[in-house]
Parts: sequence; C-alpha cells; structure tokens
Amino acid sequence: MSEPATLVRQGGTFALVGLAATAVHALVALLAREELHATAMQATVSGYICAVGVSYLGNARYTFGRPALHGSQFLRFLVVSLAGLGANLGLTWLLATRLGWPFPAALAVIVVVIPSLSFAGSKLWAFAERGQAGNSPS
Repeated sequence: MSEPATLVRQGGTFALVGLAATAVHALVALLAREELHATAMQATVSGYICAVGVSYLGNARYTFGRPALHGSQFLRFLVVSLAGLGANLGLTWLLATRLGWPFPAALAVIVVVIPSLSFAGSKLWAFAERGQAGNSPS
C-alpha cells in the first residue's frame, strides 16, 4: 500500500479507536463528575485511566498492525500517552478551573486537541516500525 493510502487508512482507524477510547474517557469522566462528585481533575484522570487500555490495544493491533505485547513499544506509547495526559490536565485546569468554563465545554475542546497530538506521536514514534525515523531499534 502506498504511503498516502497507508496514512489515510491509519488515520481512519486511529480515529475509530480514538472515538472508542474518547467515548470511554468522556463517559467515565462525566459519570465521575456527576455521580461521584469528583473534581474536574479527578474526573479527567478517571476517564484517562479507563481509556488508555482501549487506546493502546486498539492502536497497536488495528491502526498500526503491531504486536500488543512489545515492551519498548508499550513504553513509548506510555510516554506519548502521559504527555497527552499532561496536556489534557493542563487544558482541564485552564478551561474548567481557571477560566470557569462548564466542564462539558472544556471536555469538548479536549477531545479534539488531544487525539490530534496523540496521532502524531503514535505514528511518528510510539508505533513506528524499526528503522524508521525517530525510533531506535529495540
């Protein structure tokens, strides 16, 4: 498959996996916030924890066709994922806590920005095949 076709396929699959992970994240975050009266930050972390497994397994297997049980790949994924979590928490704090936006409005921004950054990190580094730029052999 040509590089543009591969990128389109990966982007589409990443979006589907991301939608599933984002739905898990948003549902858990909203339930934690509304039913458990968690703070916005606690709700976001709860959503993240539940969604991270969906994201890793779905993207390893379906988006990038890589083995799920691959130690260094998983560690790279965790770096990308934790960077996304940091950005997610930063946006949550800025929008919901500092600027006083309603939590659902802040969450709407987050579910657009964070997946875009995550695809770039995943494609270029976390799930890159050996020998590709940005990925040392493991």
